[in-house]
Parts: sequence; structure tokens; C-alpha cells
Amino acid sequence: QVQPVESGGGLVQAGGSLRLSCAASGRPFSSYTMGWLRQAPGKEREFVAAINYSGGITSYADSVKGRFTISRDNAKNTVYLQMNSLKPEETAVYYCAARLGPVTRSAREYDYWGQGTQVTVSS
Repeated sequence: QVQPVESGGGLVQAGGSLRLSCAASGRPFSSYTMGWLRQAPGKEREFVAAINYSGGITSYADSVKGRFTISRDNAKNTVYLQMNSLKPEETAVYYCAARLGPVTRSAREYDYWGQGTQVTVSS
């Protein structure tokens, strides 16, 4: 139905910034709630941010509020995650996910997943 593909990960020093991109093909991109979730080594996958179909509703994990910004460009079928003031503990694989439903912080409620992109924050 929809196939997300992430890009933009890499190595950054603590305090630095990265912007992740997620391009999605398939059904009209504007139909989907889009989320970013991350998984650090040895830890469970955790919610980072999400945005609804129109971009009018966003949600963030408390740990990233004020530093990360999720946005979308439906004309380009792309969602972004701007990450500022990155911390070493935020080293993880970052996943883009999609669902035909409301914004949710629960990983199991997302139906379509990208392959992930590695973000490494050095101290």
C-alpha cells in the first residue's frame, strides 16, 4: 500500500544536527499518518515523533520536545525529522512508519515500515 524509504542518517558529534527524510510511494501519501521511531542497541523500539495526514497535528516524545521537528511535504511524498542538539544516548536506528489512522505513539499500531537509517552521535 505504501513503502517508506529513509535517508539522511550518519555520524554527528554531540550537540550537532541532522535532518532525516522519508520518501513514501504507493497510495496517496497525504492519506497517511507518518511517524518516526528509533531503536537503540539492546533496547525496545521507541516513539520519537508523528504527524497526521494534513500536518496539522504533531506529537513528540517528551525527551525530544524543543529539539526535534517533524514536518511533511505531501507534494513530494516526503516526511522529515529535523534533529538538533543531538545527544549520544540518541544513537539508534531511526525508522519511518505509516498508518491509515490517527497519530499514535504505539509502534505496534503502525502498519508500514522503512528499513531504517543509522544515526550515531559521538561524544
